[in-house]
Amino acid sequence: MCIRDYVTPTWYETKRETGKVVPTWNYVAVHAYGPVSYTHLDVYKRQLHGHLARANPQWKAAAIGEAMVLFSGPDAYVTPSWYETKRETGKVVPTWNYQAVHAYGPAEFFDDPERLLDAVTRLTNLHEGTRAQPWAVDDAPPEFVRAQLRGIVGLRIPITRLEGKRKMSQNRPLADRRGVAEGLGTSERASDLAVAAMVPVEG
Repeated sequence: MCIRDYVTPTWYETKRETGKVVPTWNYVAVHAYGPVSYTHLDVYKRQLHGHLARANPQWKAAAIGEAMVLFSGPDAYVTPSWYETKRETGKVVPTWNYQAVHAYGPAEFFDDPERLLDAVTRLTNLHEGTRAQPWAVDDAPPEFVRAQLRGIVGLRIPITRLEGKRKMSQNRPLADRRGVAEGLGTSERASDLAVAAMVPVEG
């Protein structure tokens, strides 16, 4: 991740945002047998836990070095038409605002049935917890759950380091930033509205 000082959150902010940017993450690792591997997974705590299909070959080969987990936050295209600088000099180009966190750590795969059951139960409780009538793993027949567990492999990544980036037009003059926030604020795209609220518009 290319990071400049003005877009780097503090370590505490990065750690906090790891769990709140999005409820899903992407696991990336390089293996000796070929190209980068990529799997879309769920997460339920900062010590990252998830699972993937047993048919997925990623778990069969150890990663070379640390695995990387990608968290993507809100993002938005920024047209230079919103910049006051466009009217003043015309020396502007389009860009993209976004928020992201990269987490690194050793990948551990496991298929112990009890450990898998504990992992998927906690994961389910996290996502079902806010529902008026939450579903629970033990709502399903035990033999059915055991059969489903045989089809997955667990993944645990203890975080060894974090990198965060929040690019929200901080490098632009105040008038340009206000133009970006105002322009994005007229969008119907949820991500645009989220970015609009994150653009700094005070002195």
